[in-house]
Amino acid sequence: MNDPDTGTGLQRQKGSAGEVFTAFLKLGLTSFGGPIAHLGYFRNELVVRRRWIDEKGYADLVALCQFLPGPASSQVGFALGLLRGGPLGAAAAWAAFTLPSAILLVLFAFATAASGTAADSDIVHGLKVVAVAIVAQAVWGMAKTLCPDRTRAGIALGAVLVVVFAQGAFAQVAAILAGGLAGLWLCRSDREAISGHLTFAISPTVGTICLLLYTVLLFGLPAAAAVLQSQGIAVFDSFYRAGALVFGGGHVVLPLLQSGTVDPGWVSTDTFLSGYGAAQAVPGPLFTFAAYLGASLGPEPNGLPGAAIALVAIFLPGFLLLVGVMPFWDALRAQPNAQAFMRGSNATVVGILGAALYQPIWTSAIAGPHDFALALACFLLLMAWKAPPWIVVVVAVFGGLVIGHMA
Repeated sequence: MNDPDTGTGLQRQKGSAGEVFTAFLKLGLTSFGGPIAHLGYFRNELVVRRRWIDEKGYADLVALCQFLPGPASSQVGFALGLLRGGPLGAAAAWAAFTLPSAILLVLFAFATAASGTAADSDIVHGLKVVAVAIVAQAVWGMAKTLCPDRTRAGIALGAVLVVVFAQGAFAQVAAILAGGLAGLWLCRSDREAISGHLTFAISPTVGTICLLLYTVLLFGLPAAAAVLQSQGIAVFDSFYRAGALVFGGGHVVLPLLQSGTVDPGWVSTDTFLSGYGAAQAVPGPLFTFAAYLGASLGPEPNGLPGAAIALVAIFLPGFLLLVGVMPFWDALRAQPNAQAFMRGSNATVVGILGAALYQPIWTSAIAGPHDFALALACFLLLMAWKAPPWIVVVVAVFGGLVIGHMA
């Protein structure tokens, strides 16, 4: 039964935080395959089976979360938890969907640190090679969707040039902003049709406070870290900035995390890529890779405190933006300028991810023809045979062991 007060098709009977936690824990333990697959899992479990929201409301919710920076599938889950169980339901949805993969990746970080072989083991080498295939698949799929014409392909190429010749996180931020401005100028012809509406029980005042907090943290954290000389604030700032500025979620966060953790020397390239490969073998959101990086940091805070700081920091901006935009979404999404800006920004992130595919992923993983053959096999498994990512990870690990014995 649709609820006329919400416009979302939500059932009149709200649920408890415990109910939300149980539903999302099941999803957090079984949702393999990345953000697009996660949205399918959510639909099957929460729209079709549990009927928390109808198809039209769910489609509008997905559109909202894909419009914003941050982890789209986790934002959809957070919003569904909010609709079903209020603020406690939102927190329960995030915790249940996120913690299973975060815990597994933190354990992996501890295991590699204890063994002392993260940089040179054959298993880790296989994980680094599979990262090549998975990011190549992401670049290919996103390019077809987000760069379907010459204009957006040109914006993507411009982003590659920016991040190659002006390396670092600020170059990536500049590229995203420049791509959005280019979209305002060049991508205004294909206005998207708008249907339906999506209304949340969030007041404009609360939305405005969340947007202000998002902005204050984005610009205030770097200054606070510099003035206070606090490594903890610097870590929070690095992961917050990655979560705040990534359009598209998932694999797109990779170059931002790389520039924020590897470039300052907090994490080695080998440690970074081995964790990224391991993140493909666990269910749940790819943003939990941040927990692995936080646990693996060289300077303190690291271990469990570092993992907790990184995990909260990378998800926080996406949730602040989501709640901030909720009261204004219907009016905002109908604006041609907003649509054009997003088309340009989305094309830019394809270019940024394409640049990251070469450096550091390809250059760190592919050392010879055997590595290239293994990466190509993994890519074909993903693209031609549609194999689940966790199976491809297993194949890559086995291949890394074989290549190691051949050396």
